[in-house]
Amino acid sequence: MALETPAKTELVRDLLGRPLASLRVSVIDRCDLRCQYCMPEEHYTWLPSKDILNAAELERVVDAFCQIGVRSVRLTGGEPLLRADLLELVTRLTRLPLVEDLALTTNARRLARQAEPLREAGLRRITVSLDSLQPVRFEELTRRAAHAKVLEGIRAAAATGFDAIKINSVVMRGFNDDELVDLLEFGREIGAEVRFIEYMDVGGATHWSLGEVVSQQEMLAKLEAHYGPIERETGRGSAPAERFRLRDGTRFGIVASVTEPFCGACDRSRLTADGLWYTCLYAQQGTDLKPLLRNGADRERLVRRISAGWAGRTDRSAEERRDDPHRGVLYQVSELQADPHREMHTRGG
Repeated sequence: MALETPAKTELVRDLLGRPLASLRVSVIDRCDLRCQYCMPEEHYTWLPSKDILNAAELERVVDAFCQIGVRSVRLTGGEPLLRADLLELVTRLTRLPLVEDLALTTNARRLARQAEPLREAGLRRITVSLDSLQPVRFEELTRRAAHAKVLEGIRAAAATGFDAIKINSVVMRGFNDDELVDLLEFGREIGAEVRFIEYMDVGGATHWSLGEVVSQQEMLAKLEAHYGPIERETGRGSAPAERFRLRDGTRFGIVASVTEPFCGACDRSRLTADGLWYTCLYAQQGTDLKPLLRNGADRERLVRRISAGWAGRTDRSAEERRDDPHRGVLYQVSELQADPHREMHTRGG
């Protein structure tokens, strides 16, 4: 079905004055790794396959989001490279006139074979999750012997000619906080910008504790001990990562969602593979857009529903959790099993 002619877009702001400019679409809830900070259990309740939105439905809903301000779309999961029609989806989304930036986040296990087709389909930016350069440590974290394939995938992406490649590394005390320099040097070697991420208490992080969080200040201290003075860049805007620069010009970022949350500038929301829309990563409830998509709703009805949902938004959950003296894990295992939409791999990062 052909999409409607592009309409005049109208920027919608929430009750705290924040626009909706970025959408993260989890295209599949399955993953082929079992990272301890995201999927620490071995068995999970998966979304029914009949509920997963097809490529045309995802195209329609992304188009609707664009009508009220979204310009940046990121495909996430789970592991998006597991989705059979991913190339079709990328092609569809790159043809939407209001999508200015389409990116994808992957664990890179399957990227070596898919990097070139993704680039040909129109994908321009890619982010890879890589938390350790040590094979034994990587396998301990992911419970899969996939380290060599991940590095192969990253190097294939670097050789393919994407406009930008980023590496995301979740930093955990006593596990990989001694690899900051190594990861930064690896990023420099392949031409990727590294972003260090504070270990977050979201979704299925059932083993999370505040003591395992390495703060942005600690990361900078470790890096300055090796590289010397580090410059903080200005003009962050709504980006989740604060950017820094070494004396030789090498740039890197830190996402300090735990110790220095950025709720006041957050302009992003998340859509699950079965059409549940969340206005905050920590949100308890979402808005189900699938019935509208499958019952023939036109763009205008979709836009009205999304606009109303964003206009009433007051979320600042990361700030609230930072100030909670009794902060612990977000959900217990029984709660996650009762509602798989609470999982990070379902909701997308």
